[in-house]
Amino acid sequence: MFRLQKFLFACISLVFLTQGIQAQDAGVQRLIWKINKVDFGTVFEEEGSKVAEFEFTHTQDSLFFIEQVITDCGCTTVSYTKDTLSVGGKGTVEVAFDPSSSVGFFSRMIIVRGNLLNSQDTLYIEGTAVPLPEKPNLDYHRIEGNIGFRLNRVNMGEVLTNEPKLKQVEIYNFGTEPIIQQSLTVAGPAYIQVKQREQQILPNQRGLLDVYYDGNAKGELGFTEDQLVLSWGEGYLVRLAVLANVFEYFPPIPKDKLNDVAQLSLSTKELDLRTIDANTVQNKSISLTNKGRENLIIRKIQGNCECLTLEISKTTISPGESVDLRIIFDPKGRQGIDQRNIYIFSTDPLNSVQLLVIKSRIE
Repeated sequence: MFRLQKFLFACISLVFLTQGIQAQDAGVQRLIWKINKVDFGTVFEEEGSKVAEFEFTHTQDSLFFIEQVITDCGCTTVSYTKDTLSVGGKGTVEVAFDPSSSVGFFSRMIIVRGNLLNSQDTLYIEGTAVPLPEKPNLDYHRIEGNIGFRLNRVNMGEVLTNEPKLKQVEIYNFGTEPIIQQSLTVAGPAYIQVKQREQQILPNQRGLLDVYYDGNAKGELGFTEDQLVLSWGEGYLVRLAVLANVFEYFPPIPKDKLNDVAQLSLSTKELDLRTIDANTVQNKSISLTNKGRENLIIRKIQGNCECLTLEISKTTISPGESVDLRIIFDPKGRQGIDQRNIYIFSTDPLNSVQLLVIKSRIE
């Protein structure tokens, strides 16, 4: 009986030991990838396949080779290093994407499996595939200076202050002369840069403009609109509006520091004025309180209408302090149900932009 118990104990111990080794083995990273995602950006159908190269280094003592590479779409083809690698050996996986098989944004996953236990990694490619236009006059309906655009304005969307944001803009050459990269001149604010990607765009062909927006250099938060003038010489001059919504960037905060930072609290986030007279100016106020342990700075208070006047006595609020935000709303010339939005930008890293809504029915 005692021998049987010892035997069972030894078997159980072996099982747990094996599981422990496997668990440790599963956590070992076999390959170190230089990158694991490639963003192609905008891909034109007429440009043909785009190729992404992923380079890896084998880190374990055991010999390694790739057994299988699996893709989630027939629009991709792969080639990879087939050599057997020892520790420190390097290899590549190349993924080719065919833009004629997709329209709009795409994101594709590639799974790389090796010969060693638990050796499996995932790679990604993404971008936006744009098909060849059948009727350029309709697709690029805004034509100015022999250059066609799909949209009247360039919307950069949300721009953070920690790094410039890139937006790619399609253009079509309706002229009779090529659009030369080196001849492009841009008149506009320094925080917006525009570069032509191709060396030249031939007549009846399209290309890309890279628009870079530096939110930090802009020096102003909230919604903005800027005007640019692009010129490639005589007959190729374009006025371009650029929209952006700039937000201050805050780095991640450790959990144990969450109560130490500045915290903005509004006494209310909605003012309901109910029924008001169109000829009567409304005066209201709310309290802004710093419930954190650091000074709070009000960066900007922005309304969505010239009918709003916003006044605050100070922009730096000490911990525990409150200040009043005075709101003057002139409803003249308005009628019916109305809503105004006020955006408060501050150094509260957890809630840097807060919205105050003013509702009313104007008679």
